[in-house]
Amino acid sequence: MDSFINAVELVEKSNLHLPPLAVVRGLRKTAGHEDQLTLHFLGASNNLSVSEFNTTFFSFFDKAIHHVVTDHGEERGVVLTQDGTTVALAPLLLGIEVGLKAKTEGTPPLGMIPLTLAKNLGLSFLHLMDFPASQRLGPDGCWDSVVLPRVFRLSRLPTLATDALINGGMDGAILGMELAHQPSAERSNKLSDILRDYYIDGVKGHGLEGVSTHISPKRRENSRALLGPLDPQRQVMETLAMVWKLERTEWIHKDTGVKKAVRDGVLEFVHRYWDCPPVIPRCQWGAEAHKATPIPLSLPLPFLYIHHTYEPSQPCLTFQQCSRDMRAMQLFHQDVRGWDDIGYSFVVGSNGYLYEGRGWLHRGRHTRDHSSIGYGVAFIGDYSSSVPSRHSLELVRHHLVKCAVDKGRLAANYTIHGHRQVVNTTCPGDALFSEIKSWENFREPSSM
Repeated sequence: MDSFINAVELVEKSNLHLPPLAVVRGLRKTAGHEDQLTLHFLGASNNLSVSEFNTTFFSFFDKAIHHVVTDHGEERGVVLTQDGTTVALAPLLLGIEVGLKAKTEGTPPLGMIPLTLAKNLGLSFLHLMDFPASQRLGPDGCWDSVVLPRVFRLSRLPTLATDALINGGMDGAILGMELAHQPSAERSNKLSDILRDYYIDGVKGHGLEGVSTHISPKRRENSRALLGPLDPQRQVMETLAMVWKLERTEWIHKDTGVKKAVRDGVLEFVHRYWDCPPVIPRCQWGAEAHKATPIPLSLPLPFLYIHHTYEPSQPCLTFQQCSRDMRAMQLFHQDVRGWDDIGYSFVVGSNGYLYEGRGWLHRGRHTRDHSSIGYGVAFIGDYSSSVPSRHSLELVRHHLVKCAVDKGRLAANYTIHGHRQVVNTTCPGDALFSEIKSWENFREPSSM
């Protein structure tokens, strides 16, 4: 993302007269995004001059924006952002263009949801309608390097709505809506500034505590607040109907399985991208391989064990810092304690993300004699005399637990243990942590 923003900035510096709407339209023309739905809402861009984008920039932008998945599972047209997530540029830029067009013309941001999310979601639901809903979205993948990322390879066969496309769609909708309704005096006149202000990695103090601005680490909660009230199922159905009409394939709408496919798909989307927390996979934080064959868990589990790392003692506030902490803990657990892998199931940073340890399916090494019957979740930092930030707590309280229970990984009537502090709850998520009053001696056991 940094390379893309820098390239946009060079174009802006060479053409000071270009408003951001002209820049983003030039990018659309470069990438050849002229399908019927885009033309319907945004019009043709071929009447725009893109001579400002010289041959070098044209080639760069074409490769950066044009989205495709190769036969070898490489997803192109995606970028790695500072916070460790992967974003497709095409839906991001379409959302920004809708917002800028609405602001410039003084009209509603028509086409925002269809162009950023609804079309990709709807087509993916229908393309795989004979498969379980859980297989109709995603997947995520791994970069060859997080320092010099060049190749992004998907973890399994792709759908028509990969994680990167959905991330880009959520970001495009958030930024587009913000641009459409933001007072002109508060809006930057540069596309590069708009992107740079949104894609940040970490904030000062207690992480995301109290942050009210729209930034990428909060894309899931912000997109839910923005799009949830708009009835996503209706948006997807209306978008499909429009696509069929524009492409003169309205006969498809007569298929009686369409509504069910969309309903089930939207429920899966809401669960996966709004209910569940954002998790940085092992490959992104640089995990070493498990030293033996991972032992599968017998699901659902009746317990959730809450830890703090004690060491590292400071909360991590950036993707780079959290990744270093994860690698340091894995090294300590493997080389000093002699375990096969990092002990925890998941680890919670203060930058808005969880980090995958042993994950949902494999037994950890986190709670002496109890690791086979519960998940172990650790907050990075020493919380002997304080508690993690509210935002970090809520990632576990409102999202991780709900994700686990709804997917049958954690029993509905589970028990949570925080070393000497114990909470029983039959209301997953809502009451979590409400009775943990003291975190004294809240340390990782010396032997597990």
